[in-house]
Amino acid sequence: MKILLDENVTHDLRHEITGHDCETVAYRGWRGIKNGELLQFAAAEGFDALVTNDTNLPYQQSQRNLPIAVIVLKAPSNDFEDIRPLVPKLLAAPDDLPKCRVTVVA
Repeated sequence: MKILLDENVTHDLRHEITGHDCETVAYRGWRGIKNGELLQFAAAEGFDALVTNDTNLPYQQSQRNLPIAVIVLKAPSNDFEDIRPLVPKLLAAPDDLPKCRVTVVA
């Protein structure tokens, strides 16, 4: 699975996501791009999923129009120490997550 980490997700997480191609929004030069446009860019570049800490994203985007899967990490903060315990659940997400769907990992 080709995964894009949103700019609100610590870059350290990419080292924990093993077995997948993982890049960050910053690496792609997409910092500051709004969610809808970001999802379109990611889909055009072949990404399968966006991982974000933005718990409001499901309410800002119509799920039926999502071009890629979205995985929302629900942690007490964006700090790596708070997100790291979610990695096993994140890695357990199926490789064939459907588009038009938001999956919450908590």
